[in-house]
Amino acid sequence: MVIQDFTDMQELESIISNWSKATGLAAAAVSVDGKYISKRYNFTDFCTKYTRGSKDGLTRCEKCDRSGTGVYRCHAGLFDFAVDLTVDGKKMGSVIGGQVLPTEPDEAAFRKMAREIGVNEEEYIDALQKVNIRTEESIRASAELLGQVLNHFINAEYAKYKNKDIASKLTSTIEETNQLVAQIKEKTEGLSKIENQQKILALNANIEAARAGDIGRGFAIVASEFGKLSANSTVLNVEIRKIVENISDVVTKMHR
Repeated sequence: MVIQDFTDMQELESIISNWSKATGLAAAAVSVDGKYISKRYNFTDFCTKYTRGSKDGLTRCEKCDRSGTGVYRCHAGLFDFAVDLTVDGKKMGSVIGGQVLPTEPDEAAFRKMAREIGVNEEEYIDALQKVNIRTEESIRASAELLGQVLNHFINAEYAKYKNKDIASKLTSTIEETNQLVAQIKEKTEGLSKIENQQKILALNANIEAARAGDIGRGFAIVASEFGKLSANSTVLNVEIRKIVENISDVVTKMHR
């Protein structure tokens, strides 16, 4: 199971987008294998077009993506962050971002970086000038806040998903129970017919025994026992009906 299976992704996108606009930091949600599961918000040309746009730069960035946790300085000199997204203690993905400077940049150091990764120096520096500056403290606080909000959100979504699953199974069970109750009622009606036949047979047996006089005494005893059996069947049948009706009432209330 992945986050997209149980989460309102439109709402998740809205949370990340609004947070990114408010803080000026880049942000995106990724799966456990590092693939984007949301749009990329506030991502800078410095990172996406130039640093990751070069083969060497991309290799270095991917290494940072794999090893970076919390708030950290990337290989290019910007501050990034990575916060785990977990459900029931299991990591489901991460929210990553940052792409800001903690202080005014050292232009010489970034020109050196441009040469190392094979990027045009002037274009690289021009893109660098558009990168936001935030203190490390504000970056850390903002990242933690986003992580808390998203973790609360996806856990609430997961709980809602599980409750729907339970409700679905409960509905299925109720329907099966109703079918069983209907079968029991049908069988009980069959018992009632047998019970009536037993009464008639017991009555006829008593009549025939009376006609036979002394010869029919033994038969009369059998007829009497048969009548008692019929009476007991009636009592049991009534009790079964009551139990079935109680079960039916309980199931109906559960279904409301």
